[in-house]
Amino acid sequence: MKSEMEPLMVQILPDLHRSSSTTYIFTKPKSKPAKAIILLKAASFAITLGLFFLFFTIVLCEYWPSSFRYSVVIDAGSSGTRIHVFRYKIESGKPVFDFGEENYASKKLSPGLSAYADNPDQASVSVTELVEFAKGRIPNGRLKKSDIRLMATAGMRLLEVDVQEQILEVTRRVLRSSGFKFQDEWATVISGSDEGIYAWVVANYAIGSLGGDPLQTTGIVELGGASAQVTFVSSEHVPPEFSRTISYGNVSYTIYSHSFLNYGGQDAAQEKLLESLQNSVANSTGDGIVTDPCTPKGYIYDKKSIQAAGNFSKCRAATFAMLKEGKENCAYEHCSIGSTFTPTSLQGSFLATENFYHTSKFFELEEQDWLSEMILAGTSFCGEEWSNLKVKYPKTKEKYLNGYCFSSAYIISMLHDSLGVPLDDERIKYANKAGEKEIPLDWALGAFILNTPTTISDYGGKSRKMFGFGNETKYKI
Repeated sequence: MKSEMEPLMVQILPDLHRSSSTTYIFTKPKSKPAKAIILLKAASFAITLGLFFLFFTIVLCEYWPSSFRYSVVIDAGSSGTRIHVFRYKIESGKPVFDFGEENYASKKLSPGLSAYADNPDQASVSVTELVEFAKGRIPNGRLKKSDIRLMATAGMRLLEVDVQEQILEVTRRVLRSSGFKFQDEWATVISGSDEGIYAWVVANYAIGSLGGDPLQTTGIVELGGASAQVTFVSSEHVPPEFSRTISYGNVSYTIYSHSFLNYGGQDAAQEKLLESLQNSVANSTGDGIVTDPCTPKGYIYDKKSIQAAGNFSKCRAATFAMLKEGKENCAYEHCSIGSTFTPTSLQGSFLATENFYHTSKFFELEEQDWLSEMILAGTSFCGEEWSNLKVKYPKTKEKYLNGYCFSSAYIISMLHDSLGVPLDDERIKYANKAGEKEIPLDWALGAFILNTPTTISDYGGKSRKMFGFGNETKYKI
């Protein structure tokens, strides 16, 4: 091996006092300009490779079929506004959904948007906070390609149309400046039937029956804050105004779907009953005081004209009478609730969600025979003194605790007395999740599924097509 250093010989001549000369040997570096050039080229190549890798990564994330995509749905309900953030993949040209913790997040703020009827501008505060929550879960590079939609439900449907529009316009301003992909028509008040369809979709997707035999699908009964929805596949003839058609794959589903506005389980229906009681002379003691059988005795109302007198049987009778109001005006072959058409029977299996679930869990009911157990639990609860209940359930907020006497009786009068579900019917179960993966039974998840294009070729800024034919709406999946 050659030395890296060359010797340099220097001879020092002797002075007059020395007898000989001395030779010193030094070394100096070899001139190697080629090595420096090689190192420079290597560094340049590394930088170029790094930049190429970065560029390739960006392109990969942007166009590669298996990369993550994001979508956001804001559920503007009557009791609060909840944002849902979804992450999903495209594999073999089709979307793949996973509602596990890594791919799904949500946050709720109260009150609902309808609470801002007198001051619409205030609606921007909660919507802005929810948007920031979503932005914190989506990469900056994907934000402008991630769609965001706001769908308002029963609370907003109860407001005057001009007030609805004022609140919606406030939310649109927030969403336009959010950095998300947004169009003004994506902030709207949806119909109760659409809400029911969305809930039906996510339930059957979770169970795995979406795309299979229509008669093997699962129906949904929801008891929300301001409305109740009934949605299922019926083999009976359904008038067009109550019919919805969904095509999934090669299977077409004709679905009965209706929303009973003002019949929500813990808010609107209870207020409706109180108004009915106050207007009823029969329930007056003669001194202008109305007795309320749906609230445990001892509870103090803001209005002195109402006196709590908890009694499950009387509450059940009162709520059933309320559900029958207007039935004499039924223009169809069969009406179960008021003058609204319903099929003669609930066909197939059902999942009872929202307040059906929350009330059943509060009473710790077994899934089997839960309707029969609801009667026993409700009877016991309604008969308790309010002061005892507060001691017995110290962790439950009073505004919810107060409602369980009403909701227990209302559930029985709606499902059994009105819709005809047998108390021992094992086809109907209460739930808030379904399927092996325990997917949340939230209608917003169904809205996300319906609004997600089915193939990669659909990704051109186009949302799912919704075709209207008269009173019948067709969703093409």
